[in-house]
Amino acid sequence: MGKFTWKGSPVVERHGPVLRPEDVPWPCHMAYNAGVVRFGGRYAMLFRNIYWNERYGKSTRSVGRAFSDDGITWDVDPDFRFKPEGITNPEDPRMTVCEGRIYVTFTENCRDGIRGCIAVTDDLESYELLSMSAPDNRNMIIFPEKVGGKFVRLERPFRAYGMRGDDKYDTWFSDSPDCRYWGNTQLVLRANDLPFCNWKNGPSGQPIKTEKGWLTIFHATHYDPDTEYPTWRSENWHKLYCAGVMMLDLEEPWKIVGISQDPLMVPEEPYETDGFRSYTLFPSATLLQDDGTVRIYYGACDTVLALATAQLDDLIDLCRPV
Repeated sequence: MGKFTWKGSPVVERHGPVLRPEDVPWPCHMAYNAGVVRFGGRYAMLFRNIYWNERYGKSTRSVGRAFSDDGITWDVDPDFRFKPEGITNPEDPRMTVCEGRIYVTFTENCRDGIRGCIAVTDDLESYELLSMSAPDNRNMIIFPEKVGGKFVRLERPFRAYGMRGDDKYDTWFSDSPDCRYWGNTQLVLRANDLPFCNWKNGPSGQPIKTEKGWLTIFHATHYDPDTEYPTWRSENWHKLYCAGVMMLDLEEPWKIVGISQDPLMVPEEPYETDGFRSYTLFPSATLLQDDGTVRIYYGACDTVLALATAQLDDLIDLCRPV
């Protein structure tokens, strides 16, 4: 499949980790892959965290909450755990503000498989569970506006032993009149549509509405059987995670109208290349600031949450028309 040789775009500026395991006031080895929104005059975050118990050989997982005045320095709530009624094992939260309410997408890892879930909250305290997909599905993200009067989302269902003869994972689109019942499913981006991605891709942060379309950052995975990346607890890890950027049509968001043929970000810094899963960079939130700066929050090595920024116009320019 070939060695990964791509470089990230110079339009991106890194600012380092903004949430580390030691910032969490309970036993924690990994704090990463967070949803972030601005709401009620401050920034709010839901983040995935894991603690590995060496004595018993098992992990403890939960979703924590944090608040910030500036989106950089975070205070983790020591008492809160995200667990809507009916949910037992939530992971990978993403957050979107749509019509004044916060929609949280996340996965539920249960005995039946991995289910993509949606909950809604008005106060970041109580959460109403709206939808749970059939297994297996994850990486859902709700758009910040309805399109054609409907809620719309991107998602990455798991597909194995398909007609293509592989088990690669693609990005899909669907919509809903009420955020409960979903349909109109459309393929957006195949795993091997881009030169730097040959294994899987999927939604990351919230799409940003622009005059040219929905600016969308996604994660992409390159698999090389001849390159082994170090990990904390396993061998034979041959996947590198990077980020890409594309533009989706404003009225038909399953259609790509622009995309970069090169990655937006690739693992370069020590906190991106040395951790639980080395060479893993996974965007999970994108926020447009008033000055045109786009904040990109991303998990690094499945260990910490980091922050990068880029100018909106620069990101738009990277999306070459298709």
